[in-house]
Amino acid sequence: MSPQPAEKRTERLLNLVIALLSSRRGFTKHELFEEIELYSEAATPEAREKLFDRDKAFLREQGIPVESYSDDALYEQDNSAQRYRIRSEEYRLPEVSFTAAESAVLSLAAQMWEQAALGSAAARALRKLRARGVIAEDASASPVQPGIRTTDPNFTAVFRAASDRLPISFGYRASGGADSTRHLQPWGMGSRYGHWYVVGWDLDRQAERFFRLSRMTTPVKTGKATFTVPSGFDIHTSLATLDSVFAPQTAVVDVSRGAGAELRLRAAGPESAPAGLPEPAAGRDRLCFSVTDLDALAADTAALGPAAEAIHPADLRSAVRSALTRALAAQQEAVPKYRAPAAPRPRSPKAAGAQEHLSRLLDLVPYILANQGADMGETARKFGISRDQLAADLNLLFVSGPRYYPNGLMDVNFETGEIFIDNAENLAQPVRLAMDEAAALIVGLDTLAALPGIAPPDAVSSAHAKLSEAAGTAGAAGNTLAATLLPAGAAPSILEDLRRSVGRRRLAIRYVVPSRDEVSERVIDPRRIFSENDTWYLDAWCHRAEATRFFRVDRIVSWEDAGPFPKDVPEADQHFPASLFTPGESDESVTIRLEPAAAWVADAYHTELRAGLPGGGQAVVLRTPSTGWIPGFIARLGGLGAVMQPAELRTETTAWLASALRNYE
Repeated sequence: MSPQPAEKRTERLLNLVIALLSSRRGFTKHELFEEIELYSEAATPEAREKLFDRDKAFLREQGIPVESYSDDALYEQDNSAQRYRIRSEEYRLPEVSFTAAESAVLSLAAQMWEQAALGSAAARALRKLRARGVIAEDASASPVQPGIRTTDPNFTAVFRAASDRLPISFGYRASGGADSTRHLQPWGMGSRYGHWYVVGWDLDRQAERFFRLSRMTTPVKTGKATFTVPSGFDIHTSLATLDSVFAPQTAVVDVSRGAGAELRLRAAGPESAPAGLPEPAAGRDRLCFSVTDLDALAADTAALGPAAEAIHPADLRSAVRSALTRALAAQQEAVPKYRAPAAPRPRSPKAAGAQEHLSRLLDLVPYILANQGADMGETARKFGISRDQLAADLNLLFVSGPRYYPNGLMDVNFETGEIFIDNAENLAQPVRLAMDEAAALIVGLDTLAALPGIAPPDAVSSAHAKLSEAAGTAGAAGNTLAATLLPAGAAPSILEDLRRSVGRRRLAIRYVVPSRDEVSERVIDPRRIFSENDTWYLDAWCHRAEATRFFRVDRIVSWEDAGPFPKDVPEADQHFPASLFTPGESDESVTIRLEPAAAWVADAYHTELRAGLPGGGQAVVLRTPSTGWIPGFIARLGGLGAVMQPAELRTETTAWLASALRNYE
């Protein structure tokens, strides 16, 4: 079977790296065309030139320092006279060692991105550092596991543009509801108040501006002209200014008695309401809030439908009315024709992109050289691939190298199930960290440092210093990206309080269940604490359900010690859950239409069946023990989703939204 185009590209890139590392003098591109046979497959000389230029740019994007120079200064502008090389001292990751404690926090920092856009980059970075002394720690052993989930579809495009210093343009819906096209030089991005923001120079308004990724209404387009970020810019300092941009303001919502249990957890007393407001209607309680994010409160209020009315300020009332109006309009649209949703096909390990595959091959060689005789099965597990894929990778390494110098080929042997590599000096050292790899770990360590009681401060600080020095220029990624995971709606100390109970003490808790809008009482055995951005969960064995349950920390009304932790509690899953929802056999199926901007719902709610729709949306089928929460969920989506089936629920949701809107007539 002939290699697929993606495999050929990886093979060509690997041979290019090997060649450029093999000579201090370097090669002209025409010498490289002779040396690397796969370049001869280009249809024309012009196509071959473009192929080489793309390969060269790709390697530089991955942090591989392809250098070009001329032997004669008189011909520096003559591309045909340019020579190319990779200096081994610039290619390799500098010598650095890590203690057991530092290894543990690095593993925790890498795992933080498991469900995020930088998950692969974090795994690659940790793999490289293991060749420099990082002990393979199991981060899942930690009782507290912070995690980031980047559901915004434009996250990767914005991060790459900010890293490469390229301008972007995108459609944007402001908090007032108006849509416009924005043009921005992205200086950096970070999370705040549970949302991701990009900050930079607004080319239309000639001023520094923030934009929330979840409000982007179109895919991001990247320009070509590079820009320079102001020398004093720091994303952490910039994000902190959001505290003054979004200064706390008083908001008022009237809620029917017996409803809004979760909203009541965050409310202050009615005495904090501004003077001059009309009295609440009969049967309603007045809830007052001090909020920095009116949109979040608007979504929570809209989700209560007819049982809640936004009173103050006018912007909050307008936002709720707008969300309900968009939701009702979406719900009233005719159900489009579509194929029955089907389970998504699992991604083949060979479908990994050239970046992932090339990085794995370049990491595999120093790993084997440091562990001669490594077992095939164990090595495959360490690299997250199948044994067959590992064999294919080793075979590719065996045939890669200089075309006219057979003695330059690597000697790879794994026939006995143990792997040996010889004659691979050029690839013996791990590759220097790329920008995204450095960003994943450095930002992860920064995030750990800001969380009380999660990791030893000394280990975090020393690992950060060593990593930043080893990363070189890529270490500057910490000034471009930042994440804040402090608990939403709860004091940071609650994490430390709950951490003491994990694996040690049983708890009796009072817990708000939003789907039933009630406060329930549970006896639980806490097993770990984990987060999705700044939303924290307690993973516990629930005695009432006799099953694993995830309890949102900010919905725990109270807790008290209920005795020692029993020995027979089932162990927690070793990784972040793919979904926070566990379907049951008796669950009902609901088909929901999602706009592209709400694609995150499919993953967050573990929808097992999906189908594409005209216009780029999708139909998904989710399973739920009850459908009472669905109308509120559709209201919260604010026009980005609608019930398609069953017909009864579709009718019920439409009536519920119409009734909610009557509060704003």
